[in-house]
Amino acid sequence: MNRLLQIVALLVFIFGASMPTVVLASDGQKSVLVTGASTGIGRNLAETLAEQGHHVYAGARKDDDLAALNAIENITAVRLDVTKQDEIDAVVALIEESGTGLYGLVNNAGIGDGGPVVDTPVEVQTLVYDVNVEGVYRVTKAFAPMVMESKGRIAITGSIAGTLAWPGGSAYSGSKHWIEALTDALAGEMAPHGVWVSVIEPGNFQSRIRRSGALRRQARVVAAGGVITPEMQKEYEETEARELSYKEPDAVSEAFVHALFDDAPLRRYMVVPSAEEQAMTISTKIQQLVQLNEWGPYSYSLEELTEMLQQAMAPGED
Repeated sequence: MNRLLQIVALLVFIFGASMPTVVLASDGQKSVLVTGASTGIGRNLAETLAEQGHHVYAGARKDDDLAALNAIENITAVRLDVTKQDEIDAVVALIEESGTGLYGLVNNAGIGDGGPVVDTPVEVQTLVYDVNVEGVYRVTKAFAPMVMESKGRIAITGSIAGTLAWPGGSAYSGSKHWIEALTDALAGEMAPHGVWVSVIEPGNFQSRIRRSGALRRQARVVAAGGVITPEMQKEYEETEARELSYKEPDAVSEAFVHALFDDAPLRRYMVVPSAEEQAMTISTKIQQLVQLNEWGPYSYSLEELTEMLQQAMAPGED
């Protein structure tokens, strides 16, 4: 059995009847893999890139989502659960055999969950980190060699939660703090290979991440033998109403497009729908700076801090 037949057999084993139809990128067309493309930011970005003429490998887990994505011109849907190494390996093999190469990797798949540290099982945080941290690590490790070969771009969905934290939010916020560290470390590792790494940090935009988290909490109660209380149902309905009131993530996709294709990409893109979210995030960063500077013999004066800020804002600096 030759290499191609081996790959096909592997794909049939993993994807079954939902094996994707590979749409070969046309001459000069760049291919981008977007994980978590079934809804929210990932779906918006996949559609945006496809509309602009790019070829998108759109990762999703459910048959209905795969079929819907495959129906869109310039999109090849791939079954991709970022917690499953065999599915990651299968998509690597698919792209290698397709001959399209991979110019861009967008690590977008993520979940929201958590709760107060004292009251929340460790397994809940483990799940969040398995997707939001280890999933990003697995995918990056698997696809980075192809991006390095094309001297392309890696962009990661962070969050203003990478700066902010709140009671009950340590799991999700902690995972997005990790994304901040990964971005800086990976950028240094990729720079010698001609690959730029960016993090896009959205505020509150329309998606299903909060509703999905509420449904997981309900499922845990039922699995433990409990029942869905009126209070829990009210929480879900209020969460749904809040999510649907947010703006569509078009501005987030715009930032991703800049990070992937502009000649002068940025390291960080904070994308928020309101001045209030901008002020809250930046003021929190400043508070953290002040706290870092409060202790020890080497603290800086306001004038020295101002000079550092001016240097950091100088043209050509990150």
